[in-house]
Amino acid sequence: MTDGIEVLVVDDEARLADLFAAWLQSDWTVETAYDGEEALAAMTDSVEVVLLDRRMPGLSGDDVLERIREQGYDSRVVMVTAVDPDFDIIELGFDDYLVKPVAKDDLLEMVDDVVARSEYEADIQEYYALVSKKALLEAEKTDRELATNEEYQDLRDRVDELEARVDETVAEMTTHDEFVGAFQDLPSDE
Repeated sequence: MTDGIEVLVVDDEARLADLFAAWLQSDWTVETAYDGEEALAAMTDSVEVVLLDRRMPGLSGDDVLERIREQGYDSRVVMVTAVDPDFDIIELGFDDYLVKPVAKDDLLEMVDDVVARSEYEADIQEYYALVSKKALLEAEKTDRELATNEEYQDLRDRVDELEARVDETVAEMTTHDEFVGAFQDLPSDE
């Protein structure tokens, strides 16, 4: 488990929000919010995962999600709701969806999965950025210049390290859903 990850649990059913928070507290720093306004007030850049109910009085979960994205937070958002998914979810910017009632193990696994996806996404983005820089230097510099430059050698080592981590993460993916989930948020060229 990852220490220091902040999880914001948002649900107008206080007992349920508190239960989810209790399940998560041993592994994460958890805050609860009991309505949409409280959720937005609690949002900070340190919030990694938001567990968000869709159907709440006042600001709905959909509204909260839209505002989180408008305000530029890149937190992972898991809708945890009694609302069965329908075609309206296509345009919503969440990372995953759990339908209540939710078992403790399912909730913990979901948080682990979205955190792992976030770490994988960061690794792969850094990997591609560094590979691009490495290729540019290799096109512009002589082999001798590259061989004697410490910064270039450090760059090569970091590329190799990231490549190994990305490969290891892909190798650990055991289901189609894990594989698709890891790639769903990567930017496309469209």
